[in-house]
Amino acid sequence: MKRVFVCQDNVTGIFSALYDAWLECRKTGEAGVAVRGFLEQKLFCDYVESMPSAKKAAAVERMILKNLGETAARELYYAALSRDGEKGEAILGAMLAARKLRDSRRIMEQLQEPHVARVFELSRNVKNETHSFLEFIRFRELESRILLARIRPKNQVLSCIAPHFADRLPLENWMILDETWHMAAVHEKQKQWVLVRDVPDFPGGQLKFSAQEEEMTRLWQGFCRSIAIEERRNEKLQRTHLPLWYREHMVEFFPA
Repeated sequence: MKRVFVCQDNVTGIFSALYDAWLECRKTGEAGVAVRGFLEQKLFCDYVESMPSAKKAAAVERMILKNLGETAARELYYAALSRDGEKGEAILGAMLAARKLRDSRRIMEQLQEPHVARVFELSRNVKNETHSFLEFIRFRELESRILLARIRPKNQVLSCIAPHFADRLPLENWMILDETWHMAAVHEKQKQWVLVRDVPDFPGGQLKFSAQEEEMTRLWQGFCRSIAIEERRNEKLQRTHLPLWYREHMVEFFPA
């Protein structure tokens, strides 16, 4: 009977399940990984809870770097951040496929292998969304002088976004809230950023912005209106460059 390890939907949880599944494959030749919340139980499978372990996750990361190389490690990491419920199986399948190659570091070149192709697709989707949010994120200053940005991404891109702003804004206190996955990247000036999980929801009306921020918001909206040419307005073309679901927290699109 195939043993399937059910894990939490985060990198530590998935990599811990990969650790357990890899050992099981060496014993029985077959195993699987399922992400909690996306589990669809099948016949003739034994479902086992895989507890998240930083030690197990670090061991898997070292194994991937050593045997598959940095390129594959990066692609597998991005795939683990995807919203896709089958990502655990795709990552495990790609790792098992690498064992069959003479040079396992070339695994990501084997796009004819379904699991590798799926990992590549998931990774590309996460990287594309990360790139978009690096452009579309808008920080606003609270009364406490903390810079706050709110996002609602499809994938778990927060850990990909935060290093960029930690490098660009090292002397600022800032926070990025992920309202989809209930996480926050928190940065204290001149210190390392940290990732906080299980952040509760709170209404936007509870936020108190500084007077200077409110004034800058008003001026920025006025500037955007003043440079617009109504006769050349093309909503369809605009949506190809800036989809509607990115605009919720962009001050340019707030009601005037």
